[in-house]
Amino acid sequence: MAKILGMGNALVDIMTSIENDALLDSLSLPKGSMQLVDAETSMAVSQATAMLPKMMASGGSAANTIHGLARLGVQTAFIGTVGADETGDFFFNDMASNNIKPLLNKSTTPSGIAIALVSPDGERTFATHLGAAIELSADNLSPEIFEGYACFYVEGYLVQNEALLHKALELAKAAGLRIALDLASFNVVEGKKEFLTKMLKQYVDVVFANEEESKSLTGRSPREALDVLAEMCHIAVVKVGEKGSLIKSGSDFIQVGAISAKALDTTGAGDLYAAGFIYGLVNNYPLEKSGKIGSLLAGNVIEVMGAKMDDTRWNAIHAQLSSI
Repeated sequence: MAKILGMGNALVDIMTSIENDALLDSLSLPKGSMQLVDAETSMAVSQATAMLPKMMASGGSAANTIHGLARLGVQTAFIGTVGADETGDFFFNDMASNNIKPLLNKSTTPSGIAIALVSPDGERTFATHLGAAIELSADNLSPEIFEGYACFYVEGYLVQNEALLHKALELAKAAGLRIALDLASFNVVEGKKEFLTKMLKQYVDVVFANEEESKSLTGRSPREALDVLAEMCHIAVVKVGEKGSLIKSGSDFIQVGAISAKALDTTGAGDLYAAGFIYGLVNNYPLEKSGKIGSLLAGNVIEVMGAKMDDTRWNAIHAQLSSI
């Protein structure tokens, strides 16, 4: 099977269940957003949530997707930067233990953390202190890193470093890799529309977006945004929550429903959808089947806290793949 290379912010997620959304207001965190915060603000959020139930897991959008692909049996690797600390060791060990090749740079800066505040309705809001993750730079990339892979998956959060994202896409394209990019977050897209549009048109083969992200980039409704994105890339996917996903390639339009699920935490839903969809693409499955696999993974991950699922759930997913 084709090997897949991912790149993104190497973060450790601290999943925290909050009692109500008043805490988000008090911390000035817009519900459902990903806010980049400094070390002081990150500490303030940690202190405000100190007594709430929480769990830790390796995270970052692209890392979640690569982890999902690895659990589906795909050979994967991940490019990122972590600190030379316990948090960085935790991230490295989690990658390696899940058969993901960690292509990690080490820094003296503390590793990045993403505090995910999960509302009672399952919506998650991130206060992300990038730490060492932001030190991943264009200088860390070389043509050799991309050799031997068929697909390159990158998170849109890296658009904050235009030189890094541009070089990565340029090297991946030169190496003949199929390129997939997730737009990441509506507030990130809003500030980088012109650059993102240029990158999509010039390099990207498959683009993933949710409703808010597609609207931020195009100013259109999901269905109309899909048409705009499909003019930029070979395949466009707009995820519409409990309504499923919209997929378009050329003149082919497909709508895939979401599976029935009881949402506990939406963290990782988009990331795992991308994992399922890309798994379908590298296996040369039709777009509809790829979308259904994406929905299967997304519907399962929202029933657990965080973006990681246990062996029992993964075994059930593998059993269901043959029936799609």
